[in-house]
Amino acid sequence: MAETKDILTIRDLHKDFFIQDEKVRVLCGIDLGIAEGEIVAIVGPSGCGKSTLLRLITSLETVTSGEILIGGEPVDGPSEKCSMIFQEARLFPWLTVRENIEFVISDQYARAKKKKMALEYIELVGLSDFINAVPNQLSGGMQQRVSIARALVTRPQILLLDEPFGALDAFTRMNMQNEVLRIWLKDKTTMVIVTHDIDEAIFLSNRVVIMGKNPGIVKKTVSVDLDYPRDRSNLEFLEIRRTIMKEFIES
Repeated sequence: MAETKDILTIRDLHKDFFIQDEKVRVLCGIDLGIAEGEIVAIVGPSGCGKSTLLRLITSLETVTSGEILIGGEPVDGPSEKCSMIFQEARLFPWLTVRENIEFVISDQYARAKKKKMALEYIELVGLSDFINAVPNQLSGGMQQRVSIARALVTRPQILLLDEPFGALDAFTRMNMQNEVLRIWLKDKTTMVIVTHDIDEAIFLSNRVVIMGKNPGIVKKTVSVDLDYPRDRSNLEFLEIRRTIMKEFIES
């Protein structure tokens, strides 16, 4: 098998915040490589810097020291190389599904081309019957599908997902996990998912990165060598779950 190169490289990354003039170290010495086409889940206790790490990758926050490389090039500002999906869909309420997706497509494309691109990704996320619906006519899960389509339409090298299903009910959440897997199996976009749900991390990812806090560090990385689709009651699945839970208990 040919070796897969890293699309995302994080080296000796540190992040400090200042709270009332007091320095607080949030991330300390993060080293992480993520291969092209890989799904990596990041788990850890609240306050360990999981979301901050994603915000650093997208340049929504500035690095204190260390470096982040995408495709071998330093990240020095917002870039179309990566897109981010948040817990809330963050759609424009006055725009239709198609218009919300077209909004992020560069004006270098002709109007007809933008429409064609939007329709392609609307079909990918299974919303072809809701092209002209506005967000308040959609369920929470459907709104997140629009967010996924909007993030993918710019063809990013990396898709970052920050607790993307945290606001959804359990049934919808599981459906959305299956939806993300379906899209990934077709598109193979590199994905980095922050989640508090350990089962979700194992169900979706090729590797689970476990973080500790005070300050945030990478404690352990666990490979998930299970075929898709995955059975949450499978003994191997449960053994990986026990391995990850042990790290939380020992924190």
